[in-house]
Amino acid sequence: MYRTPEGKDIFVVDGHTHFWDGSPENQKNIHGKQFIDCFYAYHTGLSPKEQLWEKSKFEKYSAENLCNDLFIEGPDDIAIFQTTSLSDFYKTGFGCIKRTSEIAKKYPGRFIVNGSFDPRDGEKALEYIHFMKETYDIKGVKMYTAEWNGASKGWRLNDPDAYKCFELCDKLGIRNIHVHKGPTIIPLNKDAFDVHDVDHAATDFQGLNWIVEHCGLPRLDDFCWIATQETNVYAGLAVALPFIHSRPRYFGEVIAELLFWIGPEKILFGSDYAIWTPRWLVEKLWAYRIPEDIAAERGVQLTDEIKEKILGLNAARLYDIDIAARKAEFANSPFSIAAE
Repeated sequence: MYRTPEGKDIFVVDGHTHFWDGSPENQKNIHGKQFIDCFYAYHTGLSPKEQLWEKSKFEKYSAENLCNDLFIEGPDDIAIFQTTSLSDFYKTGFGCIKRTSEIAKKYPGRFIVNGSFDPRDGEKALEYIHFMKETYDIKGVKMYTAEWNGASKGWRLNDPDAYKCFELCDKLGIRNIHVHKGPTIIPLNKDAFDVHDVDHAATDFQGLNWIVEHCGLPRLDDFCWIATQETNVYAGLAVALPFIHSRPRYFGEVIAELLFWIGPEKILFGSDYAIWTPRWLVEKLWAYRIPEDIAAERGVQLTDEIKEKILGLNAARLYDIDIAARKAEFANSPFSIAAE
C-alpha cells in the first residue's frame, strides 16, 4: 500500500514484475550475457544513483530481495509476474513459471502469475497453454514477439499459428495478453517489436485484453493511433516510467499523449522489477505534474484521481481483483517474508 504525503492509502497493482535468472551459470551462450547486460544498462542509465544494484545481484537476486523490494520496502499490494522464457539464451529459462508459482504459493493473494508460450511450437504450444491453465490457472500471458526460436528471429501476433493460440486462450478464459512492444534488447531485432500487428489481433479477438507493455516506445505515435480505435488495447507504463527521473519533460510528453489519445482508464503501472524497484517510481509519479505547456497543448492533467487509476484500479478491473476485500485481507495479515 502506498500512503501519499496527504495521508491517503493507494492500492498498488504492479503489472510488470519478474523473478529472473540471468546469471553466468544459467547463460547458454553469448546472447544470454548480452541480454542481461542490456537490461543492466537500462538499470544504470535511467535509475537514481542511490537505487543502483551491483551487477552480480542484478543478474540473480533472491526471493527475499524480491518480496522485500515489492511489499516491505516497496508499496505494492499485488504484483503480476510476467514470464519470459528466452530458452535459446538461458539453460533453465530467463523467467520460469514454475519458480514464480512456487513463490506465489508462499504468499497467497500477493502475486498473479502469468504464463508464456511460443506459437511457432505449433501443437506443442496449444498443449502447453492447456497445461498452464490446468496447473497454474493462469489469467494472462506475456508475449515476446522478438524471441528467438532456432532459425526464427521473431513472429507476429497475426500469424496463423498465433491465432490458433489466441483462440484457445479466449476459450479457456485467459483474457489478458501482455505484449512486449518497446525498446529492443540486444541481440533481438527491433523490428520484431513493431506495434502494427496489435491492430490485427485486437480487432479479431474482442474478448481479449491487449496490454501493450512499454506503450510501444519508441513507436508511441503508432501505438496511440491503434489504441484509440481499439477499445481492448491498453498501455503498460513499464520502461516509460523511469524517464520521470532521468528525463521528466520527456515523460510528460509520453503520459500526456496517452491521456489525450486513450484516456486514464487504459493506462497501467508497471515497475519492470528488477530493472527498477517500485517505491521510487510510485513516489515520483505521485509527485509529478505535467509541464504546463505540454498539458495545455493537449488539454489534459495528471490528477490524483487519474494516478490512483493508473497505480491499481485499472489493473484490478482487468484481473477481477476485489480491492475492498483484498485491503481487509491484507490488513489482517501483514506481509512478512516466509522462512526458506
